[in-house]
Amino acid sequence: MKKNIFFLLLSALLSFSLQLSAAPIETFKFDSPETEKIFHKLSEELRCLVCQNQNIAESNASLAKDLRLEIYTMLSEGKSEAEIVDFMVARYGDYVLYRPPFKPMTWLLWFGPIIVFIFGLIFVVRYMKSQAAEAEPEELTEADVARIKNLHAEQGGAGK
Repeated sequence: MKKNIFFLLLSALLSFSLQLSAAPIETFKFDSPETEKIFHKLSEELRCLVCQNQNIAESNASLAKDLRLEIYTMLSEGKSEAEIVDFMVARYGDYVLYRPPFKPMTWLLWFGPIIVFIFGLIFVVRYMKSQAAEAEPEELTEADVARIKNLHAEQGGAGK
């Protein structure tokens, strides 16, 4: 029994250690701390194009690795942050940016959620008003009132 538990723990430990060693770690040598800050800032601001809502700093996709290397290479060549962003946008489009620029092509991205919220609010208000209008009680006729009185009288007499 103890041998089974030992082998189970050993296999679990081995599988965890293999998973940890599978994640590649890139190391870049920077000329200055400012260059390293720019690298990390760009890596967090640029979107991985093949991942689901991840920046290239968090992604292990091969495209993200290539983009990190491209950023490092361009920084090593002395390119500015704006030049690198312009290069990435020219190559991959505005989708590569987490914060797309405010221009006519991206107005829907900026105003879309507000427009959807306003339409939803209008729909909810109209729906609630229609429900309130339907819920208003009707006036009872003389026959209905007499029938209710008879039902109450029958209930009162049957319960005694």
